[in-house]
Amino acid sequence: MSKLIRFLIVFVLALSLPMTTALAHDNHHGHGKETLVSLGDSVPFGVSPDRNNERPAKYAFPYLIGDKADLKVRNLAVPGWTTEELLTALEENKNFRQAVRRADYVTVNIGGNDFMEILNAAYTESQGNTELFHKLLQQKLASTDAFDNLNHILHEIRSLNHEPVVLYNVYNPFQQNDPFHQVADMYLPQINAAYKALADSYRHVELADSYSAFGDNQAKYVIPNDIHPTKAGHARLAKIGLRALSHSHVHH
Repeated sequence: MSKLIRFLIVFVLALSLPMTTALAHDNHHGHGKETLVSLGDSVPFGVSPDRNNERPAKYAFPYLIGDKADLKVRNLAVPGWTTEELLTALEENKNFRQAVRRADYVTVNIGGNDFMEILNAAYTESQGNTELFHKLLQQKLASTDAFDNLNHILHEIRSLNHEPVVLYNVYNPFQQNDPFHQVADMYLPQINAAYKALADSYRHVELADSYSAFGDNQAKYVIPNDIHPTKAGHARLAKIGLRALSHSHVHH
């Protein structure tokens, strides 16, 4: 399966932070609902083996955020996309650029497929040699363009729009009894540290920590024999996204 490592979150702050659903800041686009534009891959699209996946799922987390915060949602996520494809769309696709320009809020959930490809390539090339596998994995992570692409994605969004952005990091998509679960837990903290550093380097970009939010609860949050979130997983992603948005609103 050429899909990618996805995003998890165990939010310690959940108990100490009040949940704000009122995200209203000045609606500078006139009357009508404010707009949330969702960018990314199959996670915000809501891919599931139980549906035909021709269009985004209504239970996907961007729509849950929209329902809670009374926002109109434009889901521009594309299953299978990597950071490179999203960056190209933001640079060249007029529809994407216009949607982002007009958005009151933007969510970005991308990078899972980049890392899944790295994992698959290292596993295939190592031919069962564990030491070689880890060595290849480290080399490929060190040389990936994913973080550079992510930086350019945020830069491109910022050049079009100064409204709040929520950047989701990568959760562990592997069930606990899967040998890759441990592998993902070894590397995702360093990968997600880069997500945090990127979010921190831009104004009004908040990190939604999917990795912590899902924690080791894959049985609840990730579809069995798959890497995509369950409906409970989407509800979790929506919750941390809302919290990040309300947090960004405080600074806005």
